[in-house]
Amino acid sequence: MGFSSNNSVRRTTPPTTSRVDSLHRTARPAAGPKGREHEHGPAIVAAVRAVEIEAPVVGVTVYPDRARVTRRGSARLAAGEHRVRVAPLPLGLRRDSLRVGGRGAATVLGVDVTTWRQARSADGQIREWEQRSRELADELAEVDDAYGIEAQRGQFLAGLAERAGGTYARALAAGDAEPADVVTFTDSVAGQLADSHGRRRGLTRRRTELTEELAVVQRQLEAASGKREPDRLAAEVTVSVDVDDAELDLELTYLVDGARWQPSYDLRLVDDTVTVTWFGLVSQDTGEDWPECVLQLSTARPAAATGVPELSTWYLDRVRPMPRAAMPAASFGAVPAPAPPSGAAADAVGGSARTGVPQPKVRQSVARVEQGVSAATYRPARPVAVPADGSAYRATIAVLELPARLDHVTVPVRAAEAHLRATVRNTSAHTLLPGPAAVFHGADFVAATRLPTWAPGEETELALGVDDRVRVERKLGRRADARATLGSTRRRDVEYRISVANHTPRPATVEVRDQLPVSRDESVVVREATLAPPPDERTELGELTWRLRLEPGASGEITMGFRVELAKGVELAGWRE
Repeated sequence: MGFSSNNSVRRTTPPTTSRVDSLHRTARPAAGPKGREHEHGPAIVAAVRAVEIEAPVVGVTVYPDRARVTRRGSARLAAGEHRVRVAPLPLGLRRDSLRVGGRGAATVLGVDVTTWRQARSADGQIREWEQRSRELADELAEVDDAYGIEAQRGQFLAGLAERAGGTYARALAAGDAEPADVVTFTDSVAGQLADSHGRRRGLTRRRTELTEELAVVQRQLEAASGKREPDRLAAEVTVSVDVDDAELDLELTYLVDGARWQPSYDLRLVDDTVTVTWFGLVSQDTGEDWPECVLQLSTARPAAATGVPELSTWYLDRVRPMPRAAMPAASFGAVPAPAPPSGAAADAVGGSARTGVPQPKVRQSVARVEQGVSAATYRPARPVAVPADGSAYRATIAVLELPARLDHVTVPVRAAEAHLRATVRNTSAHTLLPGPAAVFHGADFVAATRLPTWAPGEETELALGVDDRVRVERKLGRRADARATLGSTRRRDVEYRISVANHTPRPATVEVRDQLPVSRDESVVVREATLAPPPDERTELGELTWRLRLEPGASGEITMGFRVELAKGVELAGWRE
């Protein structure tokens, strides 16, 4: 039978028999920090028996900014009241998110979250690294001490040789010493000095090796900073068991900060098809490692607003003078600074032919999707272990083959190059989230871009890089400055020629964008002269668009000419060639 409680508890379905067998642990008396007895003392322990069970992580649902962790454990308990303790739990656990459920002839009376204080981290790997760090620090200190002793030994030998030199000189002059004795002494001192210098060089090399190894250990500890905190949390579940020798299957779920996942894409263009491979990059530094378990990636955003936004009164007022020291208010209708034009990376359509018997394509496992009311949950095809080291672990979510319409876009007034563009409709049932994307033409990586949010049935334009086989050139064909015969009006006549050549092996549609200047003053008049061929589109802001259909090896030309007339005494601003 199931059990539940009004104190943050929910009813769950029973686990499968195999899972129950694998998770079953023999209950043991719960010990407090450093092996102390339970904090309530022997009298209460006799009435409320305390046990500690192992409840490993069996499932994780990762959201864009947090994760929901599920633990399961089991124990056999006698009839009566028990306090079941599950520890250690991460410090980032949200206490108000803890939920308890399970199966068994028991009733949950209460759930408490307590702090488990320790002198050191409970993580075995962290303890090993910390121990190794201390050992390396001690060995470095020993090497430094040995180096200092050798340095003092060398100073002593050098001083001894200097003092003995004068003594031997006087003894030789007085006939009290033999030259052979001097040679023997100097050879001995020189040999000891050489040995001392050799030992110092060896100590220097050893110090370098120890320093490098210590740096590696320190980097490992920094990457696992979440697990270095010695304190942990513990969940204490008070249950009332109805019958003797009852098997209790306990399930705990909780939200924890420090976990995240973000989408990443590969866009591969082959002929007229774009293959979108959607990856989920999962990382976490919650303080607890996630073993290979049921990992799910959810697009839900628990941190978003929980209510419908409310309208507030929209007031209009006239501009009032501001004090001199204050910043002036933005004027009505102010035009923001234009954003810099975006560029696209180089790209070329192609692929490598293979010889021999054709082999079938390697298939990729994809995630299973469950569509909810406002979000989707993806479950990768295989379990994924995610250590708490902040590193990103990749899981394939979906592989989509989407039809594409290819054309080229060029803005020669900015850059004389043609960008390959694909207009793709999302014919899948997936809503693709915004994220970075790597662009490939066949097997060649050609560009990096970013996908926006892409809903099912929606079209989006993908910039696939510069295609150097479509050549673009824009030249100033004519420019003339003249004064009119009557009056004092000045004028400037210009004409540009844009040529586009298609050197690809297939027909190409090239969208050419250019513009005519727009006057903002009545003393500056812009008159259109020549537009051949006529543009396919134009706007009131002077933007012109032509679409040239070019066969392989063909070329096209656009002529654009205009005149600018200036009134007397007016200097022209904003002109560019």
